[in-house]
Amino acid sequence: MDEATAKRKDAHLDLCATGDVEPAQNTTLLECVRLVHCAMPEMAVEEVDLSTEFLGKKLRHPLLITGMTGGTERAGVVNRDMALLAERHGLAFGVGSQRAMAENPQAGESFQVRQVAPTVPLLGNIGLYQAVGLGVDGVRRLADAIGADGMALHLNAGQELTQPEGDRDFRGGYKVVEGLVRAFGSRLLVKETGCGIGPEVARRLVELGVRNLDVSGLGGTSWVRVEQLRATGVQAQVGAEFSSWGIPTGAAIATVRRAVGPDARLVASGGLRTGLDVAKVLALGADVAGMALPLFRAQQQGGLAGAEQALATILASLRQALVLTGSRNCAELRQRPRIIVGELKDWLAAL
Repeated sequence: MDEATAKRKDAHLDLCATGDVEPAQNTTLLECVRLVHCAMPEMAVEEVDLSTEFLGKKLRHPLLITGMTGGTERAGVVNRDMALLAERHGLAFGVGSQRAMAENPQAGESFQVRQVAPTVPLLGNIGLYQAVGLGVDGVRRLADAIGADGMALHLNAGQELTQPEGDRDFRGGYKVVEGLVRAFGSRLLVKETGCGIGPEVARRLVELGVRNLDVSGLGGTSWVRVEQLRATGVQAQVGAEFSSWGIPTGAAIATVRRAVGPDARLVASGGLRTGLDVAKVLALGADVAGMALPLFRAQQQGGLAGAEQALATILASLRQALVLTGSRNCAELRQRPRIIVGELKDWLAAL
């Protein structure tokens, strides 16, 4: 099992580096968000303060490099480069699923990033239905083994149903969440993996005590598409049909914030590619924005220096968006006027 998991992780990296994992028809619906220009912002760029808190630590920028990989030597290089990037720029960082580490402790080295990122808010990661088998103590051991500040519990029913070796039984999930809330408290983050969390599920999770949610909506890497590209026969055909399944990121973050109010820290991820995308999700209610693919692809093409350049562009764009809306910080940005048009307006009305 551990060898099969490792091979699957490297196959995922290959597909995400070069494959068609973002179906053209998918959209975050962030193109339907218009931030309103302020012709006289009365501020300097250096006055912009992007700092925020996450997992009890201060971020210099409201960004989380979301969990991508782990379990192989190649994955370890990616994790260390991304963690070092986060350390240098005051971001949060999450490792990919630690399932490989749970199956084979020798794979744990690929998740060890504290030596290059001693101060970043670090998230461990395990799937909901792997957590069933591990139990609360097993999940806690995974977090402790990498010195994590918190644990991400990922929900990926769409991916699992398309994955040839994936799970098919999704019962008992809320019971698992209850146990992990008792164990981790405010250190637990529940996240989707590209199909989105809607307001009904978010409300129930918050009622159970979850204080951190990553809506991870439709519009970026489709893990259903990734598994479709690995599958054959009926599973590949059905995967193709569902590779555009989900709640777009713009709709997910806006409706979840409306549903839970100020009672949760919200991460918006799923298809964010630019600093302007980040500004838009912050305006819609996110506390932190998450991204992975643009930084991963930059790292694959140009190493750590390539990822540094990509991140510099994203952060410069984010600062410019705040200045051009007359916002000195993210809280002010959320209070600025914004226009919602098109399909996103329909989603917000329906949900």
